[in-house]
Amino acid sequence: MAVQTQSRNRPLSRAELRARIDRLPRTRLAALPTPLEACPRLTAAIGGPEILVKRDDMTGLAFGGNKARQLEFLFPGILASGCDTIVAGAYTQSNWCRQITAAACRLGLKVELVLVHGIKGPKLTGNLLLDKLMGANVTIVDIDDVQRLPPILEAKTQELKAAGRKPYLVSPFAMSTLSISTVGYVEAMVEIDEQLSARGLKADCVYVSGANMTPAGLLLGAKALGLTTRVVGISPVRWDEDRATDIARIANAAAKHLELDVTVSPADVENDDGYVGPKYGLVTPECREAVKLAASTEGLILDPVYTGKAMAGLIGHVRQGKLRKGETAVFLHTGGMPAVFAYAEDLVDA
Repeated sequence: MAVQTQSRNRPLSRAELRARIDRLPRTRLAALPTPLEACPRLTAAIGGPEILVKRDDMTGLAFGGNKARQLEFLFPGILASGCDTIVAGAYTQSNWCRQITAAACRLGLKVELVLVHGIKGPKLTGNLLLDKLMGANVTIVDIDDVQRLPPILEAKTQELKAAGRKPYLVSPFAMSTLSISTVGYVEAMVEIDEQLSARGLKADCVYVSGANMTPAGLLLGAKALGLTTRVVGISPVRWDEDRATDIARIANAAAKHLELDVTVSPADVENDDGYVGPKYGLVTPECREAVKLAASTEGLILDPVYTGKAMAGLIGHVRQGKLRKGETAVFLHTGGMPAVFAYAEDLVDA
């Protein structure tokens, strides 16, 4: 496993890092802090480290999730632009699009979503149902990869401008979007450390399923605080670009927003892509087992695209001897609850 190197500079205290975060413009959207809950029955069932779950499925904004923290730092720029419409896109069961639509509703903006057909397509359930319920205008495109979406989003933006609208394109892969949004999970790491400290605990590791902003923020926060806590990413997707390289680049761009003298290298990034399965969005047997185990032991509902695979990775690492009794693992629940309903037939037998 990769080992996070320590900064050559003095680590910041939690108060000092919060002060850096508080300098940035922010639009309050999330219900914070979220709880950190012990899971003794799940711990016993897995037979590994003590597991605590950071409940970022409880952040608010249309069923909650990790995007609420990220949007708090993205929306000041959106609002300052004077736009009347947000243009965004991802897959049809996108948590990002669901929460950005909810935030836009709260702030009086219209939303145009361009969504990739993906595994679940136009079936009106889960996140897609909520998008439409909240009034987003949805266009579904049948392309084979979300990485091909940016020019389609740009075309939609130009179409709206021609119609007299004032659109703001939230480009899903632009560093301007990724880096400022990452700050939300720098703060989340501060919050996790505060909650653990109040219990007299330290985390050996934080497990998370994410492709960019969330693991980048957690890793940057840990390094800035001088923590030995490992951030273990269980990848939900395989992209053209190496995830470790991309996550490190995003973390370093976020460090500039916070004026942190901290550098994250690809060697600092732990990213296990062994639990993705054949492709993004497909439920694997390990994911199904993990979702059912969390539900039956703790009443903890995981989604089949992100958190189910993160838990599958945690369980797999225990079975491989990478995690042991006596250690403490924080599992970051990033939300995604509406997608559960789109995957009913994949998760339980009729």
